[in-house]
Amino acid sequence: MRAAMRPLPLLALAAALAASPALAGGPKVVASIKPVHSLVAAVMEGVAEPALIVRGAASPHTYAMKPSDAKALAAADLVFWIGPELEGFLEKPVTANAKKATSVTLLEAPGVTLLDAREGGAWEAHDHGHEHTHDHDHGHDDKHAHEDDHDHDEVNTHIWLSPANARAMVAAIAEALSAKDPANAAAYTANAQRTARSIDALDAELKATLAPVAGKPFVVFHDAYQYFEAQYGLNGVGAITVNPERRPSAKRLSEIRAKIGGLGAACVFAEPQFEPALVNTIVEGTPAKKGVLDPEGADLKDGPGLYPALMRNIAASLKDCLGS
Repeated sequence: MRAAMRPLPLLALAAALAASPALAGGPKVVASIKPVHSLVAAVMEGVAEPALIVRGAASPHTYAMKPSDAKALAAADLVFWIGPELEGFLEKPVTANAKKATSVTLLEAPGVTLLDAREGGAWEAHDHGHEHTHDHDHGHDDKHAHEDDHDHDEVNTHIWLSPANARAMVAAIAEALSAKDPANAAAYTANAQRTARSIDALDAELKATLAPVAGKPFVVFHDAYQYFEAQYGLNGVGAITVNPERRPSAKRLSEIRAKIGGLGAACVFAEPQFEPALVNTIVEGTPAKKGVLDPEGADLKDGPGLYPALMRNIAASLKDCLGS
């Protein structure tokens, strides 16, 4: 498994916007999904509140734009999202609706480490349109290299589940906000530093929480947790589906059910946004227990507190199921 660094030209963005006038009441900011919104809200605390597109228990994998979303994008000064690899529904609206906004693709933020999607064994094969090489030498044709390195299926896009990536995202968010709204740059910088320290403390807490279950095998609904697993020495051994937008075939369910015993999976985890009944079908007649993992905070209140609550909930669910 290889990690790749994909830089976002935020320094150029800062230079271009440094002369911008202060924005009365703070900039109008839109965030795509709840974890991104939480980090943006933490950096903007005391200045303004960002708007959120994918609200409640909705999933970016299946989301359909609403008129209110298009209106928010049209008024936005800044749009923060992971990128079209995750929020495919936003790719055209960001261009068509958010015409005056600066779009910040956090998948490309400096310091964010990307992991390739897993394949083989109990990780369902991805449907590649054509072969891609992984040449991460970002030379003269940097944009072209980014396009060729990964397609939508090759990168695991759930980057916020790595505390190190979350800190890098916070830094990129603060830099983009400061460039757009220099009058409040000191507030954004202070908030970002405070948020980074809280993420460090959270990381240490989760390491202690998860140490007793490190290495115990489990199966997830889809491969959203690779960054979390890598950080805490966890042992995800397979996923029910590679694409949560499509119901897995009966053949795929049979394959996973047959493999649970061989993999020694102690738990199979559903997700609240997708069909938990599938997990009941898979674990029936096996020694595996059932649990629920939520990578996006479906039932959590929006805002700065969502990110730490999300990470703690994932850790608690893993410990409760694997440790019992």
